[in-house]
Amino acid sequence: MSFKSIVRELREMKDGIGNKSRRGVEGRNWRDRARSHIAPDVAPLEPSEQGQWANIPPELLLDIIRRVEESETTWPARTAVLFCASVCKSWREVTKEIVRTPEECGRLTFPISLKQPGPRESPIHCFIKRSRDNSVYRLYFGLTPSEDESDKLMLAARRIRRATSTDFVISLVADDFSRASNTYLGKLRSNFLGTKFILYDSQPPSDASIQERSQHSRRFRAKQVSPTVPVCNYSIANISYELNVLRTRGPRRMHCAMHSIPFSSIQEGGTAPTPTSFPQSFREKASLTSLSDAKETANDVFPRESLVLKNKAPRWHEQLQCWCLNFKGRVTVASVKNFQLVAAVDPSHNIPAEEQEKVIIQFGKIGKDIFTMDYRYPLTAFQAFAICLSSFDTKPVCE
Repeated sequence: MSFKSIVRELREMKDGIGNKSRRGVEGRNWRDRARSHIAPDVAPLEPSEQGQWANIPPELLLDIIRRVEESETTWPARTAVLFCASVCKSWREVTKEIVRTPEECGRLTFPISLKQPGPRESPIHCFIKRSRDNSVYRLYFGLTPSEDESDKLMLAARRIRRATSTDFVISLVADDFSRASNTYLGKLRSNFLGTKFILYDSQPPSDASIQERSQHSRRFRAKQVSPTVPVCNYSIANISYELNVLRTRGPRRMHCAMHSIPFSSIQEGGTAPTPTSFPQSFREKASLTSLSDAKETANDVFPRESLVLKNKAPRWHEQLQCWCLNFKGRVTVASVKNFQLVAAVDPSHNIPAEEQEKVIIQFGKIGKDIFTMDYRYPLTAFQAFAICLSSFDTKPVCE
């Protein structure tokens, strides 16, 4: 059997599994996950129902999945890798072993990739679409929106205004922002003035805490948590905007304290936290642990010296009579929301000048309600998206 016929049969097999799931309770979850880099982690079928692929020799299975992973590097063709992971448990385990992290290969595949650091050399290009009618923000993978609207959804957020604050609830799908859903990833909360934000993660900020709080199980196989059960939120970052009391012209000035990322991650030989899976059982323990206890646990695992991001200083353009930043063609519309962030480095750290000038995340406007977002190591897509969401909140005292 040729390699192309194997891939074709995998696609047909995926369609068959999808039809079965749509008949059951999990139908809507299947379709939602397929839109956001998710290989549905359904319970494996019985060997009699898995067909001829269930008992394939391990050496052949490894070769097939490796060839699929190496050949399908871009979306939507990369869905073939997800099809492999959806066949059965053994196929999924082999696929997870072969697929590398975004830091290593620069590609997004599984949902956990959205909480893993981006590549060190070249950034991952994304764009954000804002829907004013329902206050929903969608993060898509790619350079610019496509004409046929077949862009790959990565994350979505909904803005919820409250009396004294504003929440941006972040989810894997664009039609379910319930904190009781297994697609809930975290939230961004602002103060009354929209000058200070706290980023909360739904999972512990380190692998060590995950191992202590969870067993060897997967998150997406769990049933939906009851809405009455409190979901743990772990504070992992603080974002603050400087007040512009004198009303001077120029971009907003901001600082991002990434408590879950050690400063050593940008030093030579340093590494950033890289989770390998979503925990499940810590959610089941949420009913026995108060939210305050969860926050205290998260604070205990923060590095002593965290990474802090700051604005890259713009340059005054004499001819244009405005402040300018080099976005390398990724931003085309002037806006107070546009920014580039670099690491805030103390001279005692002995960080090379080239590393200090490296843009870790940039965000800017390219059209009405369309913005670009590019991020790289040590930030994750989830963290970068949250930083960009903070720019959408109203800030009358900062402009």
